[in-house]
Amino acid sequence: MLKSAKPRLYLGFSLLLSVIACNLFFYLWKPAPLQIIQNATFDQFQRLKPRIYQNEPVRIIDIDDASLNRLGQWPWPRTRIAELIAKLQSAKPAAMGLDIIFAEKDRTSPESMLEIWHLSAEKRQLLSGLADHDQVLADVLNHSNIALGFALHWQESKQSLPSIKANFVQIGVSPMPYLPNFQAAVCSLPLLEASAAGNGALEFISDTDGVIRKLPMVLRLQDSIVPSLVAESLRLAEKTNNIRLQSNDTGLTEVGIGNMRIPTSANGQMWINFSKPSSERYISAWRVLAGQIDPSQLTGKILLIGTSAQGLMDLRFSPLGGIIPGIEVHAQALEQILSGNYLSRPDWAETLEILIMITAGLLIGCITLISGAILSFMAFMLSLMLFWTAAWYAYVDYHWLLDPMIPSVMLMLIFMSASIFRHLYSERSQRWIKQAFSRYISPNLVEYLISHPEDLELGGHRQTCSFVFTDLSDFTGLMESLEPEKAVSLLNTYLENMIAIAFSHQGTLDRIVGDAVAIMFSAPLKQTDHQLRAIQCALDMQAFASQYCAKIIREGGQFGQTRIGVHSGEVIVGNFGGKTIFDYRALGDPVNTASRLEGANKYIGTLICVSETTLSACPEIPARPIGRVLLKGKTISLAIFEPLLVKSLNTRVLAEYWAAFILMRDSKPEALAAFQQIVYKHPEDSLAAFHLQRLLDGCSGDLIELSHK
Repeated sequence: MLKSAKPRLYLGFSLLLSVIACNLFFYLWKPAPLQIIQNATFDQFQRLKPRIYQNEPVRIIDIDDASLNRLGQWPWPRTRIAELIAKLQSAKPAAMGLDIIFAEKDRTSPESMLEIWHLSAEKRQLLSGLADHDQVLADVLNHSNIALGFALHWQESKQSLPSIKANFVQIGVSPMPYLPNFQAAVCSLPLLEASAAGNGALEFISDTDGVIRKLPMVLRLQDSIVPSLVAESLRLAEKTNNIRLQSNDTGLTEVGIGNMRIPTSANGQMWINFSKPSSERYISAWRVLAGQIDPSQLTGKILLIGTSAQGLMDLRFSPLGGIIPGIEVHAQALEQILSGNYLSRPDWAETLEILIMITAGLLIGCITLISGAILSFMAFMLSLMLFWTAAWYAYVDYHWLLDPMIPSVMLMLIFMSASIFRHLYSERSQRWIKQAFSRYISPNLVEYLISHPEDLELGGHRQTCSFVFTDLSDFTGLMESLEPEKAVSLLNTYLENMIAIAFSHQGTLDRIVGDAVAIMFSAPLKQTDHQLRAIQCALDMQAFASQYCAKIIREGGQFGQTRIGVHSGEVIVGNFGGKTIFDYRALGDPVNTASRLEGANKYIGTLICVSETTLSACPEIPARPIGRVLLKGKTISLAIFEPLLVKSLNTRVLAEYWAAFILMRDSKPEALAAFQQIVYKHPEDSLAAFHLQRLLDGCSGDLIELSHK
């Protein structure tokens, strides 16, 4: 035993190391599906415990649908934008950021109108004397503490580069190689850029699933570093010209603006700790223009001018689910910077997760290879609980993003691989035992007992089942007239096929007694259609038995007819016997009744007798009534029927029989003539002949008393 176990453990340990190596390869490669899984985990953490909104000095001046409805559709004239900025600046905010790009001249300016309208020289001279809208906006910008925005593109173009107002102070190695490298920009007019106090990128870098989880603080544009709108707005609010960049050999680690130290990823992005949407951070632009906002609500705050109007399409997917305006992403980033409520994924997080996968993988894999299923599964589940508890604790208490999902998935792969390996080695012996026992008892019972070993105890329970009993006519005479080897061969072939038919209908072999077979349905596993299964099984058995008997007779041999009884009812199912040996079977009157119905065929002239109890649950099965039979020793009669095969069903003949049976049941004298007519047309109909003989003997009605079992 030890000699065979060692190679198995060596092979299993080699498999374990291979699976761990594959897991590490995929973890370091980080294909898109793994990134999506990891990000979804972080999203779920934020949904369970989002950042609580605090009244930080950040407000969104929202060009919303209400503003567009009141003041006209977009784009607004630059004079209206200038009026809005002027009103905001008069309230003395800390800084403003404009999430709008003015890349082209205002088409509503007088100069632009002169190119379209056909006016007289006098009117053209009058119109040319009006102020240019872009110049009006530039004049307002020149007296405002505001940062404009520009968009970045990956592909090169001939567009001009933005005017950067911030100075970058680099501490450590250059962060340039680690920053996202854009090649072109779409900027506002040079006149406007020159007048603004700052200029920042509006770029978002979404993850593979399109969700915005991080915001760049600085980016790379060709060979220059440019700030984001958030960084530039914060710089103006802090009244500083410089942005400090702290870097090491792995990339950027921190961005410093005034007194603010903002932790970032290596590529300069800051994780956004989202809070739920709040109406407090929004101020509608039309209310500012209408003078309905108290200036104290704006004083000392960072004001971000943007839009939430759906028609302007500045909408982003949020980790909290749903869509939020892009301007709110900037606002939430500023809120968490001002509150110091940062969310971060530490540099050592990946190293820790790799160590966890290696150590936990080896531990769980070894336990699974050498221990039982319960212990290995408990160790696996305990590891998962530790992963998730530690990750949740790190998120709640320290705002660290540690990923428990990918280590859990990879640990599950290790556990499954080791379990499958162990199972394959033990499966051969189990398969041998299963095959051996299947030759003694019903395969579905073997399957059930393997799945429910707790039922291998003495005792039973009540359950409604259906029973099929078969028997061969003249079996004793057959055995006496044939050589023993020939008789056993014929009988074994017969029984093998009969049992195979029962198993094909998921019946359970109750017992074999000589040539008789007892099959039960809805035990051990319950079957809601057990009545239908029993009848169809009986029909298929009878079809085979008839063909088998005819084949033997054609070959010059002899074989008896098969009679079948089918009944349903509540019985006690379970294991009966003693501590030494026991048998799984059903006990109860329905079992005896099914056996007695099989025997009734001999007197009635039928081959299959089905009780009304069984047939009533199978309206789709065609059948003809036999009558109410009073079995020996019983005081209550039982209605029985003869089921018919659909393929051989003659509806006209069946209708004639039903008409004659109703006359007999109602004790009509016309019943005798009706059955005489049926027997005359169909002399092979033994059931009709049976009823005719009863009528000739002076019986009436459909009650049949059987004096024999």
